[in-house]
Amino acid sequence: MEVRQLEAFTAVAAELHFGHAAERLGIGQPAVSELIRRLERELGSPLFTRTTRRVALTAAGAELLPRAAAILDQIAAAAAAVRQVGDGEAGTVRLGITPPAAPGLAPRLIAAFAARTPAVTVSVRRMWLGALGDAVASGAVDVALTCGVPPEADGVVSAVCAAEPALVGLRPGHRLAGLDRIDLADLAGEVLGVARESLFPAWAASQRQILESAGVRPRAVELDDTDLAAVRWLSQPGVDWILLIGSLAHGHTETVLRPVQPEVLVPFTIQWSPARSGQGAVARFVETALTADPPPGYLRPPGK
Repeated sequence: MEVRQLEAFTAVAAELHFGHAAERLGIGQPAVSELIRRLERELGSPLFTRTTRRVALTAAGAELLPRAAAILDQIAAAAAAVRQVGDGEAGTVRLGITPPAAPGLAPRLIAAFAARTPAVTVSVRRMWLGALGDAVASGAVDVALTCGVPPEADGVVSAVCAAEPALVGLRPGHRLAGLDRIDLADLAGEVLGVARESLFPAWAASQRQILESAGVRPRAVELDDTDLAAVRWLSQPGVDWILLIGSLAHGHTETVLRPVQPEVLVPFTIQWSPARSGQGAVARFVETALTADPPPGYLRPPGK
């Protein structure tokens, strides 16, 4: 039983006229007659009674009609669903993120994407930086989002989608606490508390990139605080200052926060595989990430 046989059958059943059914289907009447004869042979029962004056459904035809209509409806719905997935209007995007992207940027991008493509589901998976690029390359995730500029695995491309200004966190009595902005060179001789590499490799790498961009190499110690935002750093003796970004600064009620001068931006990067995301929902998510307005406090990267 073929789809075109069922289409011919339902057209004749609706028109009760082979010529009108042929016009409805846009094919010749002999082709319609042949499709019906083949269907009747396969089912072993006549579906229509035919006279020179009228065409009528047999009992077998009346039994088949609602079933044939339901089958054709399901085929049409399946085709529409496949087209939606192919066009990026439906489906699932698997998004891998590192913890620094979780507080502000990832929720904003997901919300912007949902507004544009409400039928697509975004599945979020938190990952270590070292596994992120390989996960995109292998297809374990469709898109990766992290702070900093991570290395690219084979077949993976990267683009900066947003950035946050770097901030300095000082003790309330620090000698530079009264300044509006802090030059990192003025802190080069003091002890910097940095995120634990084993817990937050993406943020630790971003902190190194901040220092490299400023050309300073202060003595650094790992923070005892196991929270990404390090809101308890003041209780660790010997640490004079820390580095933050705005999305990690909300819980700091006692830390004196100052922007870096000259400004240093911490980029947030998306990665994806063009070979697997040339079209569909993944391509739409990438487009959203590169064009949607970032959250308050974030900046569009230069040239965007």
